[in-house]
Amino acid sequence: MATPQPGPEEIFLPGGQICKESVTGPALTVLQEALKLARVTRWDSVRSPHIFMGLLAVPDPGVRLWGDRLGADLGRLLRDFQELFHQEEGECEALLMLNREFLSDNVIRLLREAHARALDHHRAAVTPMDLLITLLTTSNSIVAECFERSNIATAAKLTEWAVLAEQQSGAK
Repeated sequence: MATPQPGPEEIFLPGGQICKESVTGPALTVLQEALKLARVTRWDSVRSPHIFMGLLAVPDPGVRLWGDRLGADLGRLLRDFQELFHQEEGECEALLMLNREFLSDNVIRLLREAHARALDHHRAAVTPMDLLITLLTTSNSIVAECFERSNIATAAKLTEWAVLAEQQSGAK
């Protein structure tokens, strides 16, 4: 019996893998980079800061424009987040795969919300900007909280800059 395919509103396949048709190539690269960064920082699952680090590690034009609006050096920001979320204890070679069971509940929710955002904008696949904007607008976003605690910008301002960068970069 054939396994049912996910509906257009679902980003995960029944076995827990990401539906590759639901993410753009650049967004998939971000997610793969997030996996690597979860290992480097010694986490046993991918967390939302790892998604943010993935966006910084392989920034598309929209993320670069967002960084410019923020006045940030994306490479330095990546190093700062790696340092902030590095665990001394932990498995440095943890088995992690791009599968629902290796993602935190927040990342699962983030991916689903980013996919819903893409669909709302009449796109079938999640872009890096969908990931960034959703990451910043998620309630209790640890990434936005880091910026707010450092008095760099509020979540609302970070989001505003991301939406403007998305529009300016032509990322539909």
